[in-house]
Amino acid sequence: MPLTIGTPSCRRAPLRARSLFAALVLASVAAHAQEAPVTLDAALQAATDRSATIGAAQASVRASSEASVRAGQLPDPMLKAGVDNLPVNGPQRFTIGQDFMTMRRIGIEQEWISGDKRRLRAALANDVVDRERAGYLGQLVNTRLQTAAAWLNAVYAKKAVSLQQELVDHMTHELEATKASYRGAKATAADVTQAQAMFAQTQDQLFKARQTLQTALIGLSRWTATPVSDVTGEPPAPQSYVSSLPPEELREVQPVLVAASRDIAVADADTAVANSNRSPNWTWEVAYQQRGGGFSNMVSVGVSIPLPIHRKNYQDRDAAEKAELGTKARLMYEDAQRQVEADIRTQSATLASGRERITNLTHSLLPAADQRVQLAAAAYRAGTGSLADTFAARRAQLDAELQVLDLQRDVSQTWAQLEYQVVPASMSVSQ
Repeated sequence: MPLTIGTPSCRRAPLRARSLFAALVLASVAAHAQEAPVTLDAALQAATDRSATIGAAQASVRASSEASVRAGQLPDPMLKAGVDNLPVNGPQRFTIGQDFMTMRRIGIEQEWISGDKRRLRAALANDVVDRERAGYLGQLVNTRLQTAAAWLNAVYAKKAVSLQQELVDHMTHELEATKASYRGAKATAADVTQAQAMFAQTQDQLFKARQTLQTALIGLSRWTATPVSDVTGEPPAPQSYVSSLPPEELREVQPVLVAASRDIAVADADTAVANSNRSPNWTWEVAYQQRGGGFSNMVSVGVSIPLPIHRKNYQDRDAAEKAELGTKARLMYEDAQRQVEADIRTQSATLASGRERITNLTHSLLPAADQRVQLAAAAYRAGTGSLADTFAARRAQLDAELQVLDLQRDVSQTWAQLEYQVVPASMSVSQ
């Protein structure tokens, strides 16, 4: 049976092929974009956007905001219905409408809370919202801090891999040269064996550095919530403005101090509400009562007034409790302020010392290590030195560079602890 060209299915086949190709291209682009090296700013943005703890803190702020609206409202009125004076014996027992005292009743009851009390309760609820917002800021700052620390770990691990790779490349070249010298009877078998052993040790150190980098990238992925295959960019200069912030400005951007100050506000507002509760709330009631037969209907109006006969041991003690919690909040703020200021001074001193140590090692240790390599290489070429001395000098040079790199990493981590402990400058505490 001849094949018909141009059927609808055949016409759709190229379209499906093109759609599949486009989908593959888009998937490839997306995968490439996902695997692109991550900068510090990109990591911080991703962590902030995808953090579950930040989202939970935001939900808590929204929840407390809803509660703040409710706090200033009157309680819902109560609909009351019933039967009064229902006979239970005699010829009219359990009948409605025959006895003149029997009445069907329906009414409304409303607890009345004064406007001043409602304003105080609303103020307390708003202070609770501010405290929840301080918790959100704390989660935001912690997420940024942990992300920056993870990114710095990855960057310095990548630098360590590069240094180890450079040494492996150099020793590969030296090993090949040693084998060539052995074949030309200019080196001994012991020289080749020693070169192979040192090369194997250097390779192992490279494998270890790569594993450290992989672990660091996984740690960074925990905060960005997406796989990170590489990082890029140079660590920021270890200079922080936080140490120069005056106390009155620090307490507005440091989440620990912000939260402690909000605790004071909540305690004071709670004390004001407790004091207002010394005056009881009245409850009003209006009821309409219907009687049967030719008896007239009735309207009743009433008020319920609590009698604070135990005010000394109830309302007064409640107010005293809240006042003591206010004292506690103030003392906790004072302690938190001392701790934060001490931590900042310690971190600033450590950071300054680290910068001095980096400068010292850069201008003393590294040049000396470079000179040792040059001298060992010159001695080996002149026949007065051994290959082992050359390898040892190269290893010492790498160790010196790794020592400086480790110090730079530690200093950067100290900088991150200092720099990222405050709310970002792009945000205000009231946001």
